[in-house]
Amino acid sequence: MIARDLEALMLIPGLSGHEGRVAAAIASRMPVPCRTDRMGNLIATFAGDGPSVMVFTHMDQLGLIVRKIEDDGLIRVHRMGGIPERALPSQAVVLSTRDGRDIAGVLTNKSHHATAPEEKYTVLKAAELFIDTGHGSKAAVEAAGISIGTPVVYAPNVIALAGGRIAGTSVDDRAGCAVLLDVARGLATRTGGPTVHVVFSTQEEFNLRGAVVAAQALQPDIAIQIDLMLACDTPDMADVGEMTLGGGPGMSLYSFHGRGTLNGVLPHPALVDLFEGTAKAEGLPLQRSAQVGVLTDLSYVQLVGEGVAGIDMGFPMRYSHSALEVCQISDLEALSALLGSAIARIGPDFALERWR
Repeated sequence: MIARDLEALMLIPGLSGHEGRVAAAIASRMPVPCRTDRMGNLIATFAGDGPSVMVFTHMDQLGLIVRKIEDDGLIRVHRMGGIPERALPSQAVVLSTRDGRDIAGVLTNKSHHATAPEEKYTVLKAAELFIDTGHGSKAAVEAAGISIGTPVVYAPNVIALAGGRIAGTSVDDRAGCAVLLDVARGLATRTGGPTVHVVFSTQEEFNLRGAVVAAQALQPDIAIQIDLMLACDTPDMADVGEMTLGGGPGMSLYSFHGRGTLNGVLPHPALVDLFEGTAKAEGLPLQRSAQVGVLTDLSYVQLVGEGVAGIDMGFPMRYSHSALEVCQISDLEALSALLGSAIARIGPDFALERWR
């Protein structure tokens, strides 16, 4: 079920601020009705006893925004989120019109035969690139429904790899969405346990906005965030950490952005104990992560109200923010099992104080 949900969701464009089609697909798969808020978050509540828990993941993906259409029909863009400029030239993209159509385009790359030696090892900024949709004129592009503000994402793609691995677009964080859907199905049939708010959030890639609004409304005691964790099992990542594909779900012990916003998460000790104890009791794998350069919306959710006991849980993923990210299905399945079992262990006497 997780694999089917993931593949379906990866094929739906959903740039930050334009998550409606993704939200509709998720709502249609949820075991209970969902509600939404003004930020577009998708929320379902499973009533219970004891501390309230918000389990959340983001629906949106990063990409580009149309900023200008040239007279010859070539389209200039701005980056939306941390999309790597060195990964952009020659990528296939789709531009999503307001009436729900997806128009194919190509991010340009200067012909190799005309590239001077000093240009061959230079990364162009996004502002220097164009999108070519083939229309040939500004009038034709606009007639097709493309205008300033039109969202652009990598052309949706799913590639089955050996060993139960999947490559493609928006694994970050449609994999988290697939896991949370699986968790929600378990919550729908449980007996007992805490109140759980399942939240599929918006605009995470645009400075972590949607989940904060949901948390302000829900006022949870505990927040568990689901997102990627950097796989470190390729030569270029060997010194970053120890997370490996196929090694199971991960738990973050330290995250710090270190760029622009000086934010991050130091998890609540009781939640660290909860997930370590659950993994041991259930015979589930659990990897540990401590990374700089990573920021999730839990960084802000933890500050809501009187403070929220929080932890980042996730799955190892390779090649983040590229057009072909890679994850392993068994890691997602183990993450869902771990989350379900850990949440069931949160009783009325669960210690919310950071120190006892």
